Amino acid sequence: MTAVRAALASLLLSGAAGGQEVRPGSATVFSIQADGALTNLEENEPLSHRMVDELVMAVTQKESVAAAWRSLILPSDTVGIKVATDGGRYFSSHPAVVEAIVDGLESAGVAPSRVVIWDRSSSALRLAGFQSRAGGPEVHGIDPPRGLDPKAAVTTPALGKLMWGDLLFAEKQRVKLGAPRSETDQLSSTSHLGRVFSRITKIINVPVLSDERGCGIAGAIYNLTVPNVDNWRRFIQPGSGGSIADLYADERISPKVVLHVMDALLAQYAGGPGFNPNYAFAHQTLYASRDPVALDATALRKIAEWRKSAQLPPNGARGEWLQYASQLGLGESAEERISVRSVALPR
Repeated sequence: MTAVRAALASLLLSGAAGGQEVRPGSATVFSIQADGALTNLEENEPLSHRMVDELVMAVTQKESVAAAWRSLILPSDTVGIKVATDGGRYFSSHPAVVEAIVDGLESAGVAPSRVVIWDRSSSALRLAGFQSRAGGPEVHGIDPPRGLDPKAAVTTPALGKLMWGDLLFAEKQRVKLGAPRSETDQLSSTSHLGRVFSRITKIINVPVLSDERGCGIAGAIYNLTVPNVDNWRRFIQPGSGGSIADLYADERISPKVVLHVMDALLAQYAGGPGFNPNYAFAHQTLYASRDPVALDATALRKIAEWRKSAQLPPNGARGEWLQYASQLGLGESAEERISVRSVALPR
């Protein structure tokens, strides 16, 4: 093991051995850690299931899995589970974590046929292990531009250069014969949501714990915004993160979200959101919160610790837009106002 890996292992073990970490505050992030949850990048499926069940009961303060999910979802809801699959086979939301959520929903009376597991790309979903099967949830890829909704436009201050796959790209290319084409013809402050948002009534968000070189953190808020729209590159430019918060605040997104379960069985502190094994390690932890800002702020601080141990430059400043998200009323970003509580896994 290299010195960097040894330092990271020491940091990880000290955090796991420290027991319950509690800070007074108005937001709570729950965590559950289990040795053996990930071995050689392979998920321990039964253990993932137990971890999800215990975590959801802790968040909702209910004594059964069915009661926990019933407190969040109605049987009449159409539930969307947003997974993260940019990391490919190994660094995506783990299938058994998602399966545990689907099973929990079913125990609460939500039929699998009323559940949609989705992300941007159908091919990435398949690579990560998500495929539709008879009697199970629908697995849906937005696959721009096909799955984008022309009527679900969102405008934010950040400008982006239009490319193929953006709904306005073709429209912007239509110039009058003989008219000069300028750089402004290629720019737009408008994005369009995926059609899936018009179908679902509740959302369960399952991001991974990853850095992002533009906005600092590809976490809970990122996972429900950037992969779900066209003209998305404008959101991850340094200094443009506030537009991610504006997009998440849209009435078609944030009011539907009932829970965020951050999959950190494998965590990555540099090179994300794609998988880079040089900066990834088995964290063997799941986090959950009703507060996406608190969850992302907690993850960002952990990324800062891991980057420091690896002697990498800090990237925390790129996540300062979380303070703006807090000002919008989306959650708490200040460390002193967030409680991080460890959930025990029964033996």
